[in-house]
Amino acid sequence: MKNMLKKALPCLIAASVAVFALAGCAQSSAPAPDQKPAAGTDETAFKSSVLFCGSTSLYPIISSLASSFTDKYTTWDKVDSSLPAEHVSIYVAPGGSGVGVSAVTEGTADFGMLARDIKDSEVKALGPNYQSFLVAHDALTVSVNAANPLTGVKQGLDTDTIRKIFSGQLTTWDQVDPSLPAEKINVYIRDLSGGAYEVFQKTVMGDAQVTPSATQAASMTELATNIANDPWGIGYAGFGAYNKANAKEKKLSALLVDDVECNEANILNGSYKIQRPIMFVTGSKINPAEQAFIDYVFSATGHAVTEKNGYIPAFEKPAA
Repeated sequence: MKNMLKKALPCLIAASVAVFALAGCAQSSAPAPDQKPAAGTDETAFKSSVLFCGSTSLYPIISSLASSFTDKYTTWDKVDSSLPAEHVSIYVAPGGSGVGVSAVTEGTADFGMLARDIKDSEVKALGPNYQSFLVAHDALTVSVNAANPLTGVKQGLDTDTIRKIFSGQLTTWDQVDPSLPAEKINVYIRDLSGGAYEVFQKTVMGDAQVTPSATQAASMTELATNIANDPWGIGYAGFGAYNKANAKEKKLSALLVDDVECNEANILNGSYKIQRPIMFVTGSKINPAEQAFIDYVFSATGHAVTEKNGYIPAFEKPAA
């Protein structure tokens, strides 16, 4: 519970910022993000702020697009002349996939960002107006430091061996292959509120639990950095984070999983099994301001930002 509250804090802070901004804007008639319109008020009143919360994997994409969208338009009438001349306010807060869905369900965010499939129970909780928006395809690479001598011995590992490593059944590298030194295996994972943890548990670990000695990271970028800084480390760096980490120099090496390489083709055809969607969801009807920003996310600009962050866009690049 304490860990979940800690992860929810950025979303709560962002919601508080949104409330403060709205309160300070005399022209705004929008209710606070954590409140429903009071009885007798106009529920169709324009809401100038939009709040996203959740997955740290989607966070850099939405955050970047929110910034460029705000810089480009500044007020909503510049987006669409039918909208009022109110300041564009788009807040984006990381916190983990589970926190994102909870924030939408509890009314403290408009959209929840996820880096995993949404659960049936979550869809039910979001209600009849549930909608999802798939932004990108991603996968979890099983990566080691590029200097790890394992890369010169094996191209990959089978699921059973990966499970034994992450559960702590294999604790030194010579247990993986006798030609390797008896150095301690350092396991790196996402924190338990992250979507990656659930994806890896479902596709690789099954009933086995990750070793308590594993180092948890608050974001996928942090996880990739941890592996890159540890010659004896191994972890499930996301495909996007892996590509960004290796953009300038090769810091990580992704292992084949059951003889299948983690690449764009194998992710799209489904042969690489440790994969996940990158998306956002809502349980409310989309208002004009939200729709305008959603259109921007799925524009040519959004496509470019998604690719820049190392992901595979889930939509065709619109014509310029």
